[in-house]
Amino acid sequence: MSNNIEKNNTLLWGKMAMLLIACVLVVRLISLFSFPLMDTTEARYGEMARIMAETGDWITPMFDYNVPFWGKPPIFTWISAAGIELFGINEFAVRVPHLLLTVLMLVMSYWFVNSELKNKVLALTTVAITATSAVFIVVGGSVMTDTALTLAITLGMMSFWKFSQSEVKSKDAYKWGLIFAVAMSIGMLSKGPLTLVLVGISLFGWLAFNNQWRLLLSFPWISSLGLFFALSVPWYIAAELKTPGFLDYFIVGEHFKRFVVSGWEGDLYGSAHKEARGMIWVHWLGAALPWSPLLIWQTIKGLRSGDASEKGKPSLRSFLWCWMLAPMILFTMSGNILASYTMPAIPAMAILVAMNINFESKKQFTLVKVCGLSISVILIIVTGLLGSNLTSKQAEKGLLTSWKLQSNHTELPLYYVGKRPFSGQFYSDGVAQQVTNKEEITTPSYVVIDTKRIEPINGCNAVADSKRRRLLYCP
Repeated sequence: MSNNIEKNNTLLWGKMAMLLIACVLVVRLISLFSFPLMDTTEARYGEMARIMAETGDWITPMFDYNVPFWGKPPIFTWISAAGIELFGINEFAVRVPHLLLTVLMLVMSYWFVNSELKNKVLALTTVAITATSAVFIVVGGSVMTDTALTLAITLGMMSFWKFSQSEVKSKDAYKWGLIFAVAMSIGMLSKGPLTLVLVGISLFGWLAFNNQWRLLLSFPWISSLGLFFALSVPWYIAAELKTPGFLDYFIVGEHFKRFVVSGWEGDLYGSAHKEARGMIWVHWLGAALPWSPLLIWQTIKGLRSGDASEKGKPSLRSFLWCWMLAPMILFTMSGNILASYTMPAIPAMAILVAMNINFESKKQFTLVKVCGLSISVILIIVTGLLGSNLTSKQAEKGLLTSWKLQSNHTELPLYYVGKRPFSGQFYSDGVAQQVTNKEEITTPSYVVIDTKRIEPINGCNAVADSKRRRLLYCP
């Protein structure tokens, strides 16, 4: 009788986990084309991908025509530009490659947990928790750099764990060492040396906590370093040769000054994010919702009862904690942070939460189901608000759709007076020009003005309006 009950519980948990995964992926897939690229981040990176696809320059991402973007390596641009080559210039094309990377991470999580803990339901639950974490849902289908970085760190941490569990100097150990090198190369082409720092903090903490320094002696350093440099260094050399100054800005500015100088003024492509020191922990609480409170409760309960290592291997548990905490430790003293910086911690957090779940508890089953489904409902609501232009987020798609419907629009200039948003560049296919004042406008032309800052232009007729801007035709 007890075996039947246990079997039924297992089937129920498995079905529930698959339902959560299916719901969130379907909703996220639909959302890819349900609202426009929003200014600033998504539209900026989408426009860089559009320029790359148009110009055929696959070495240096361009902030604008002939203006190199030194802020990030190119993987995020490469995959979105590849999407444009396949599907044309639209939101789905630039977003779907990032969602595919997210799905790949979910598959990796399932494989890792199932291979280590020999429990398919636990593995499915891990995937469901990962997929329904707030930052994973938001960033995982958005045109941002954090998805590729998280993929690299996830592959790197999983492969190092596999290496640590292999026999010394065995073929398996050698294989996992090489896969670790590939992961670090992906990270170097996703966000640069930050990958090495985050993984280094995780592994240093775990090696010290478990006194596993012997692993460093048996690691295949020569082959792995050779593979790492062969995969990552050529692009850095090519980028510096093509646009001299890249290495100084990217290595020193982006990887030192950005994190230690609050409100760093050397940013060439926007403004630094001013946050109080230690805010990364608050960001993690929000980014890991709805699961962060559950993990905290599980941890406190485990410490009180003294059974924190009952389920799963103690060394794996400490490995996951070191993996999860690394981003918060690194960014604790940084004033220039975003909530998306915590994304690399989510796969480890999900495994920890799943390992602590009592699969025989009806209360925990209900809790997990409600938390997981609530994220899908929230995502549907937010997608609807963005698609209906009912949020404070701005995009130029509506205005420029009206512009494209006008006759002879391709033969006339299109001007933005004052600020030209990135979505204006993307949705005009790069046609939109920026002018500082109305006197620079030549006629006939189309003109977009900020109605809160720019007075109406005499002799021009209104064509369309958005919340903030107006499209004019000036004959």
